Amino acid sequence: MRRVFDTGNAAITEAAIVAGCRVFAGYPITPATEIAENMARRLPEVGGYYVQAEDECAALHLCNGASLGGLKAMTATSGPGFILFADPFGWAVSAEIPVVIVDAQRVGPVSGITGAPGQGELYLSRYLAHGGNYETIVLAPSSVQEAFRLTVRAFALAERFRTPVTLLADQMVTDGWEALAIPETSDERAAMGLEVVPRRAHPGPDFYPASDAIDVPPVVLGRGAGGACSDWTPTERGHDTEEVEAQHKHAHRLIHKIRRHRHLIDEHEAWGLEDDPEVILVSYGTPSRVVKSAVARARAEGLRVGGLRLVSLWPFPDHLFARRARYLSVELNWDGQLVREIQRAMSPGSSAHFFGRCGELPRVAELCEASRALLRGERLARRGWELEAY
Repeated sequence: MRRVFDTGNAAITEAAIVAGCRVFAGYPITPATEIAENMARRLPEVGGYYVQAEDECAALHLCNGASLGGLKAMTATSGPGFILFADPFGWAVSAEIPVVIVDAQRVGPVSGITGAPGQGELYLSRYLAHGGNYETIVLAPSSVQEAFRLTVRAFALAERFRTPVTLLADQMVTDGWEALAIPETSDERAAMGLEVVPRRAHPGPDFYPASDAIDVPPVVLGRGAGGACSDWTPTERGHDTEEVEAQHKHAHRLIHKIRRHRHLIDEHEAWGLEDDPEVILVSYGTPSRVVKSAVARARAEGLRVGGLRLVSLWPFPDHLFARRARYLSVELNWDGQLVREIQRAMSPGSSAHFFGRCGELPRVAELCEASRALLRGERLARRGWELEAY
């Protein structure tokens, strides 16, 4: 086991290599630039390839092509570049191309503030491609070590589900420095619970089966006969078609291969839910670290407060919000995104509330104060731009 002190960007790089990534195509953008720099240095050392793309759209298209050639591929960006992935992302979804995408969120909209953390791409990560008719997989790390683990997991899920998988990080995770353990043997990978799924090639002829099956090898061009990979609706043999019935079958597969196997994706962390708390703080990514401390302090004060950290964001874990409670969504944005999904999924009699920050983490004392207010049945008051009532 190699132990270092490094950033989340370095962790993502090393994890991708452990997972078998051998192609990285990208375009520099803060706070993800160091992933490209690290991949440019590390990939040639393991027989891989780094490609400097002309923009983010081209980068993901290059990754799609590399994956169709039989190599595991990854790209990385931040918000302004993430939106440019829409066309190749949709192609990867529809043609069932395994690829990993890292988005290091920063303050927006648009270029915003390059060196401050944000969480503005929750919905973009779900609905990045036009047209709908698909599900997607999104994971959110909250530490350097977890960025390593979830990157390896993202590659495994991409292979098993034949789909792009997004790692939705934030600037504090990617730029933050923490202790990092990197396994160097298969035994050490196993001890850390890391699954590495090797690339296989579909022999055909049923390249796009009308089923919800997973663990179906992806199409690798040149292996098997007739495995076309265009962005049109395919027949089972991979030929383009305008038949509506074929579209029905294909959309069914793209949606239900994920929904019906979500138990393989779902991951979360819970604090203090064993005694049915009245207030539950909900978060993902870096804010979760503050939320965990706030829950511990509130419970030490005797307050009926619990916490939920979402590790898998999409498909959204509706089942976690079945209990009746006052939910407080803690997010690094002003508009409130996660809170809207909580509001949709929560049980009758529950209420959803929003605590937004932008560019900096909330303080433990602030979250405890908000929890006390909710326990008293008060609405959260807006204080200038600091807190936004929902």
